[in-house]
Amino acid sequence: MTDDRVLLAIDGTIATVTLNRPEKLNAIDPPMLDQLGAILHRLDSDPDVRVVLLMGAGDRAFCVGADIAAWSALEPLDMWRRWVRDGHRVFDLLAGLRQPTIAVLDGYTLGGGLELALAADLRLAADAIELAAPETRIGTIPGWGGTRRLPQLIGPARAKQLVFAGARIDAATAERWGLVNEAVPREDLMARANSLAAEIAANAPISVQLAKQAIDGSIGENVAMTLEAMAGALAAGTEDGREGIASFREKRPARFTGR
Repeated sequence: MTDDRVLLAIDGTIATVTLNRPEKLNAIDPPMLDQLGAILHRLDSDPDVRVVLLMGAGDRAFCVGADIAAWSALEPLDMWRRWVRDGHRVFDLLAGLRQPTIAVLDGYTLGGGLELALAADLRLAADAIELAAPETRIGTIPGWGGTRRLPQLIGPARAKQLVFAGARIDAATAERWGLVNEAVPREDLMARANSLAAEIAANAPISVQLAKQAIDGSIGENVAMTLEAMAGALAAGTEDGREGIASFREKRPARFTGR
């Protein structure tokens, strides 16, 4: 893929996805959304990957959000048809990934970049970074799930404060509010991220993935899919499930036993 705006590296059971526009502070444009979506689809179908790290290239920003040059030129209908919808589609892919995801925040995490981090399961932050939802300062609002995921994570009052004021907060405040799981010294950030990823990857992968679905379902995320997936897997593993498939293939009445 030429002009790689998103990079993928897989080391054993741990994948690292890197936003790769450091000269633009990893601002998100349409090609980046497309590439990120393709990589997430690939990871979701990879049975060997157990944990996914998400980070930004360079030493200045995780992601400063949507590329203003990209979206400000769009007509309102184009914003509706593609930009907002594509962002939701890709961020929902991240949130719904089978594997646990860890956003590694080193540098500015603003606007759509914050919303991207919110779509991960866990967030680790360097202690000197700043985070913000500054959209109201430029006459818009969070457009990629922030108005849902932010209050879900830190409560409506804190979310309103972030969005209404648009002011930046530091990593210590973000940790105290529950916006990030841990704030650690910058020099220790990647070591801590790799350590946590390895700790998760060492556990039974199916149990971890089922636990992720169950927790997400308990807060109203993809409830029907979670219930149907778990129930379908349970039914398929029963004697009746195997008998039903066998009888279909053998073109005979099924003999169910309730086992």
